[in-house]
Parts: sequence; structure tokens; C-alpha cells
Amino acid sequence: MEHMLLLFLIFLPILGLSNGTETEQDFTWHLKKIPQIVRERTFSLDSPKFEAKTKLELNSVCGIECQRKLPVPSLSDLKSLLSYETVFENGTRTLTEVNVLGAVPDPAANTTTQRPLRKKRQIYGTDSRFSIYDKRFMTNFPFNTVVKISTGCSGILISPKHVLTAAHCLHNGKDYVKGSKRLRVGLMKTKSRGNGRKRKGAKRSRREISAAKEDPKATTELRQRSKGDERKQRGSGRKQGTSDGMPSFQWTRVKSTHIPKGWFKGVSGDIALDYDYAVLELKRPHKRKYMELGISPTIKMMPGSMIHFSGFDNDRSGQLVYRFCSISDESNDLFYQYCDAEPGSTGSGIYLRLKEPNKKKWKRKIIAVYSGHQWVDINGEQQDYNVAVRITPLKYAQICFWIHGNDENCTQG
Repeated sequence: MEHMLLLFLIFLPILGLSNGTETEQDFTWHLKKIPQIVRERTFSLDSPKFEAKTKLELNSVCGIECQRKLPVPSLSDLKSLLSYETVFENGTRTLTEVNVLGAVPDPAANTTTQRPLRKKRQIYGTDSRFSIYDKRFMTNFPFNTVVKISTGCSGILISPKHVLTAAHCLHNGKDYVKGSKRLRVGLMKTKSRGNGRKRKGAKRSRREISAAKEDPKATTELRQRSKGDERKQRGSGRKQGTSDGMPSFQWTRVKSTHIPKGWFKGVSGDIALDYDYAVLELKRPHKRKYMELGISPTIKMMPGSMIHFSGFDNDRSGQLVYRFCSISDESNDLFYQYCDAEPGSTGSGIYLRLKEPNKKKWKRKIIAVYSGHQWVDINGEQQDYNVAVRITPLKYAQICFWIHGNDENCTQG
């Protein structure tokens, strides 16, 4: 019965629509012309210290009321904000300055819908999250696009070699976090190769142990797996996978990390969250299906204003957790919502399903990055909400540029 309910929730295209007028709306992925991000020059910076502590919740950031008062960035501001740092696996670092062509600033960029403030916790009322135990779901799209970041966050596959996550999972605004020096990405796997026998065991063990040092949970998982292997050798020799509903991870090194300069500039000011995203390039490509990027539509263009995302919440250790909810408010760069979530799901890719142009087929695309649970000071009182960074045309152009290395494949999105 649970399987049927989950299938209904995941694959129902227009969840929550109840009247005929809403079903007549145009829920389609509309192609938009994308501004150009052009590389101007790249120069070397000093290597980071990698001494910052990982912090999965941000305090005293610009809230909904604050966002309404932010000035609209000029084109020169955008050039600075969309320039980016790249950190390579050997610890070297570069800054790339860019030019922005074809961007038209929106004079009403940061207006939001006036809605009452809510004083809630990370779990809002009844916990509506679903832990995914069935391997038939975990190993299939869209759940198999979810990855674990060795600093304790989640992410999502956006190409054969790239992962999208939150910037603050890697950098606190002043320095890169300790675990990002030897950053790893964990891709879910639910069964071992060769009936539990390891091939080229020495090399594989070194990779697993190196990844485990970056993630204490991976250490526990590695020990449990070793004990399981010992029991298999003493047992009947039957083929066995991992524990029921508990995915293990294939850890892959990260070759380079891209973070927009807007994150470094804004973390002590008013626009930090607008640029809380990063892209990781894997050292080796994977062969899994990944999720494409999409331009974030407005709330009224979403079926039921509904979004979906999955990640590895800390309070459900080792479990893949899926959730959905309606967007409560929006600005040009942010979504405000009350999806139930805990630290660990930070960096998850938020997606929805819309129709492809001139087709009846529905398609999922990533429209935002879950930045996490945020505490803000509003009128002298601490309020909280869950926030996501929208993929705007400019951010689409930048992320697409990071993936392809040029803007030729990024003219429409």
C-alpha cells in the first residue's frame, strides 16, 4: 500500500489541483533566451586554508521583508557577482572574471507576495517526509540522481560529471570548510558486485577509507559493511546486497569546485542567499541518468505551486528522504517554503514536472537548490523558514557555462 501511495505522489503530474480553472492553465516548460556569460580573464589566488567549520544552518540572513528592500543589481554588479572561484583537488585556486551579455535587470526583481509570517520549526506540524526503502525506487530516476556530499550535505547529478549543491556546504563566506580539501561525492548503490567479492580490493579500499575520513557516517557504514563481508564468507555463499532500504555509497573524488563570487561578497551583507549554490566536477564520469536544469517559473505557473526534493536528512541516518510541499512565497531569487527537512538535505536539487513544448509528455527539471533552514531577525523577533535558491536565467547561464566550458550550448533554457 505504501508503494502505491508513493507512486501516486511522485508521478501525479498536477498534484493538489481540484477545480477546472486551474487544470486549464499552461503548465509547460517555456524556452527562454538565456543571457551570455563570457570569460574575460582568469588568475591565480592563494590556496585556501580549509579551516572553516561546516555550518548547515545560517543565522541572521536577509529575510522576506529584507528581500523586498534590496536594490536591483546593475549590470556591473552582475559581472562582479557572477565571477567565480574555482578550487582544484590539489588545493590551488583561481578567480575567473566574466562579462554578462544580454541581461535585462528586472525593476521589480525582489518583490514578493504579501503573506503572513509564520513562526515554525524545521518539521512543520506532522512530519510529511517519506523514507525511500524500496530498491526499485532508489535505483531509478529521479531518486538515483541524489548524491551525498562528504561535508554532510546532499546534491544532485546535473551532467555525467557535475553535481549541483549549496555553496555554504563548502564555504562559510570567509574560508573553505575543512572537509572540502579532499571533497568526495557519494553515489547511491544498493548491491555489491561479484556476489560480495571485491575486485582490486586494495585500491577500492583506499578510496572508501579516504572518503570515510571525510564523513563519520561513512566510517560507521564501512565498518558495518566489513562485518557483513566476514559473515558472508562464513555463511552459505548466497548472493546478498546491502541492508534492506539502507543505500551504500560509491565515493568519487571531486576534480574542481565552482562557487559564484556573489556568495563571498554577500555572506556578510544582504544578498548572500541569492548565490548559495555551487557546482562540483567529478574526477570520473558516472553512467547514471541525471536531471536537467530548468528556468524557475513563478508560483502561478507551477501545478499546485508544488515542488519536490530528496536528500539525506541527518535525523534519518543512511536513509534517502523524499518530500513535497507548496511554495509559500517568492522573490526573484528565492523560494520560501515549509517542506519538512532537517540538516543533511541541504544542497538538494528542487524539481517539478511540466509539459515539454508541443508535446504531451511531462518532464522533471531542477528549478532551485535547497539552501536549508534559516533563522532571520524580522522586526526584532527571530523567525524561521526553509528557503531555496531559484535557478534564474542568469544562474542557468552560469551553471550551464560551468558544465560545458562555453556558452554555445547555453543559449536557451
